[in-house]
Amino acid sequence: MPGDAALQARSVSHSFGGSPALDDVSLRVGRGEFCALVGPNGSGKSTLVRILVGLLRPDAGEVRCLGRDPRALEDRWRIGYVPQRHALAPALPATVEEVVATGRVARRGWWRRPRGDDRDAVRHALEAVALEPFATRTVGTLSGGEQQRVLIAKALASEPELLVLDEPIAGVDAESQVAFRDSVVHEVRDHGAAVLLVTHELGAVAADLDHVLVLKHSIVFDGTPDELAARGVSLGVHADDLPLWLERLT
Repeated sequence: MPGDAALQARSVSHSFGGSPALDDVSLRVGRGEFCALVGPNGSGKSTLVRILVGLLRPDAGEVRCLGRDPRALEDRWRIGYVPQRHALAPALPATVEEVVATGRVARRGWWRRPRGDDRDAVRHALEAVALEPFATRTVGTLSGGEQQRVLIAKALASEPELLVLDEPIAGVDAESQVAFRDSVVHEVRDHGAAVLLVTHELGAVAADLDHVLVLKHSIVFDGTPDELAARGVSLGVHADDLPLWLERLT
C-alpha cells in the first residue's frame, strides 16, 4: 500500500454474527489532510474506525496507520483517538487539567516525571478547546459538551500525527462546536497532523474540509467537498440530525 498517507485501508470487510458491517472498504487519508467520514446510523462508521485504529481485527483486508499495521504500532501517542459517546465518570475527582495531562503519559513514559514540554503541551491543549478557565474544576461538574472538549484536549496533548474523532460534536452546544472546529483546524491540521472526523453533520466544519468519505457499509463517495457539492449535496447545517442526502447518495 504505497504512498505518503497517514491512514490507508484496502478491501476491508467485517461482519457481526453473519451480518455484514463493512464490505470491501478502501480509503486513504493523506498526511496533513482534514477528512470527514459520514454516513447514516448503522452504516459501519464506528466499526470501521475501530479497525483503523487497531481495536478490532477485520475479517478481510489490510490497514496501515502511519505506515504500520495499527495493532503493531508501538508509539500509540502518535494517534489521538476520541471514541463515540465516551463520557467521563460523574464521580471522578480529577480536575480538567489532570485528565488532559494523562494524554502525555504514553509519549513521556509513565515512569518519568512531567517536564516543561509536558506542561506546555497540556496548557496549549486546554487553550485550543477554550477550557483554560476550567482547568482546576473537577470534570464531573462539566456539561456533556465541555466533557467532550476535555477528551479532545487529552488527545491533543500528546501532539498526535493522526487525530481520529468519532462523533465528537454530536448533541453538544454551539460554543463547543465552534471550539472544536477551531482546535482541529488551527491547532492540529495547521501543524501537519491528519484528522479523520466521523460525523453526521458537516455544518460546523464544511468550509475547512479537504476530503469527504461517505460510507454505507462500502464507500459510496470519495472526493472533495466541491465534488460532493457538484452532485447537489448541501454541506451546510441541516434541520434534522440525519441529512437527507446521506440516505439518497448511492
